[in-house]
Amino acid sequence: MNGLDVIRKRRSIREYSEKPISDEVLHEILDAGMRGPSCVNARDWSFIVVKDKDTLNKMADANGSPAEPLRGANVGILACGDLKRSFKGAPDYWIIDVSIACQNIVLAAAELGIGSVWLGTYPQTERVEGQKKLFQLPDSVIPHSLIALGYPKNQEELSLGSRSEYEPSQVHFEKW
Repeated sequence: MNGLDVIRKRRSIREYSEKPISDEVLHEILDAGMRGPSCVNARDWSFIVVKDKDTLNKMADANGSPAEPLRGANVGILACGDLKRSFKGAPDYWIIDVSIACQNIVLAAAELGIGSVWLGTYPQTERVEGQKKLFQLPDSVIPHSLIALGYPKNQEELSLGSRSEYEPSQVHFEKW
């Protein structure tokens, strides 16, 4: 499948089968996340990978009702920014760098037939603090996003999208 097909195929999948994700596949997904560009190659992200159901439930609790898909996920990933590694000239670029890594993760998952949903944490203070407390993160590590992963309960949800998402009213050439 080519890159554009993967982009078209990716959907937010919130219900998963019991089929486990192998460590090899998980490695591929994380490697894809780490291949994304980052400001001056700071690579200022870190990931906490969780398979334990009790911890997945606690992650969902800390993030509130939008994070319910974690309860049925095979794997949850907490993507964090590491301020000690961020570009000192513009440290807030960690937010973009982690976003790029997360996008690569969900695209790689789609390519591998794994469903995912990206669940926002940052900048909602209560969610950030909940994840920091759960994982006892140092002050320099900021929770950014949760990603729930699992083989879809309904495989048809990963079929290629047929309609265009292009919105001409959102595109401006040469001027606003």
